[in-house]
Amino acid sequence: MTHRLLIVEDSDEDFTAIQWALNRLNRALPLDRCADGDAALTWLQEASNWPSLILLDLNLPGTDGREVLGALRRDARTRTLPVVVLSTSASARDINDCYALGANSYLTKPVNFAQFTNQLRLTLDFWLEAAQLPQAPEAP
Repeated sequence: MTHRLLIVEDSDEDFTAIQWALNRLNRALPLDRCADGDAALTWLQEASNWPSLILLDLNLPGTDGREVLGALRRDARTRTLPVVVLSTSASARDINDCYALGANSYLTKPVNFAQFTNQLRLTLDFWLEAAQLPQAPEAP
């Protein structure tokens, strides 16, 4: 199975860090990026290449990560997609809210690049190697 990631991230620097970390990990995965929540929801409605995993920033302009997560879980087509929230916030309220909305996991973005790379490695090893993922929904 060819895995694909959807990165919902407004920060060019954070998106570049994800690309660098994937490169360092020798993970040549197809990436799709949406810079805000509205674009992510539109992309998922129109996607022909379904992602295996979504990395979702919490604090996005416009429709934020919480709203995106809620919309994903209300939609039968996207309800089962694995979503990992990747945020700078370590607030207990943010963490609890995301799990209540259906996040599969919540990670705080480390400032240290080596820690970030290791965190991404562990996440991808679990979701793309160990976990059994749901099948992509059939197109409407």
